[in-house]
Amino acid sequence: MSLALDAEARAVAAGRDGPGAAMAMRIVATTARLMGAGRLIPIASAHIDGALYHGDSGTLFAERLVADGARVAVRATLNVGALDLTGCARTRLDPHRHTMARRMMEAYRALGCEATWTCAPYQAGHRPAAGSDVAWGESNAVVFCNSVLGARTNRYGDFLDIACAIVGRAPDYGLHRAENRRARFVFDVGGLDPAFLADEIAWPVLGSLFGREAGDAVGVVTGLGFDPGEDALKAFGAAAASTGAVGLFHVAGVTPEAPDAATALGHEPPERTIVVTPAMVAATQARLSTAERPARIDAVAVGSPHLSLAEFDRLEALIAGRRLAVPLYACTGRHVLGPLARDGRRKALEAAGVVVVADTCVVVTPILAERPGAVLMTNSGKFAHYAPGNTGWAVLYGSLAACVESAVAGRPVLSGRAE
Repeated sequence: MSLALDAEARAVAAGRDGPGAAMAMRIVATTARLMGAGRLIPIASAHIDGALYHGDSGTLFAERLVADGARVAVRATLNVGALDLTGCARTRLDPHRHTMARRMMEAYRALGCEATWTCAPYQAGHRPAAGSDVAWGESNAVVFCNSVLGARTNRYGDFLDIACAIVGRAPDYGLHRAENRRARFVFDVGGLDPAFLADEIAWPVLGSLFGREAGDAVGVVTGLGFDPGEDALKAFGAAAASTGAVGLFHVAGVTPEAPDAATALGHEPPERTIVVTPAMVAATQARLSTAERPARIDAVAVGSPHLSLAEFDRLEALIAGRRLAVPLYACTGRHVLGPLARDGRRKALEAAGVVVVADTCVVVTPILAERPGAVLMTNSGKFAHYAPGNTGWAVLYGSLAACVESAVAGRPVLSGRAE
């Protein structure tokens, strides 16, 4: 299919709005041609993943856009950066990388992006309407946007996301198109213990299993019978997008495009049905841990995706004023810091041994010390997937309650209560 650019897009590509916008339009149009899109479609917003420093080229690209007069044409929030600009936590970046990371973050602000610095923009008020087309980066944000909010986006990679935001358009392919959003397989959890499904520990595990089974296919979860809430769906989607290339899932009776399984499937028979068993769950949960029966833990990290205020409420209740034996890193967005500071809540958490991390997280930038053989405990399927490779620490997976009890004891307490 050949790409047809309208007169407006051709004028932008030819330089009418300056060289920065022209470069962005050429990037978007070339991507559309590569993906076989026949047209570009207007977008309502963007979420930019490309502001996380991975090397000088990314900083220089963003600064080139600024120098060439580019500005975003739609609302654009920013994913995590490599620095905690709030001053909550300190990174171990060397002076050159620290400077380039800061320059990168400043360049994206100069392009007109909102300094949200969170992987969970949907918790910070960026919630596009169901059915609207957007261009979002960051895998968990993409899958939440498509699945829970019902907006439409592909998994936009670094630099394409900001290009779409500058021109206000995206290629019309993939999950922007209704025919690609129907479920192809059923993921049946109806045979699992209802108590397990009601526990927060279930959702990263089920998401990890879903992602491994799905790859990039769209599936529908059946057999649930209740709405587990946004934090559970957030954890499920983040894990599914980490172990697979999941951009959209449906939950029958819960998510907006799945009032029932038949509707999610487009009234077509599923290509396959995965009946999830307790044995499959146990094997998946075991796979999330790389540390084998550790006698101690060295730190706990939670908040991938970033902790919501409700999750901080639960964390606070679980700690219950006790002192932690090892640090507990709680990663969140700056939109949570204000409410958390009221009535001294943040100070009390920090006094107990919680290290609040904002604007970034411990897995994408060096905050954790270099400690061969160190063990990190987490309740995040995404942290469990990426932490060993990104930090060098071994991982132990458990519920939030188990993470807190282990942080108090300084050793694994996987039952979630002191022993």
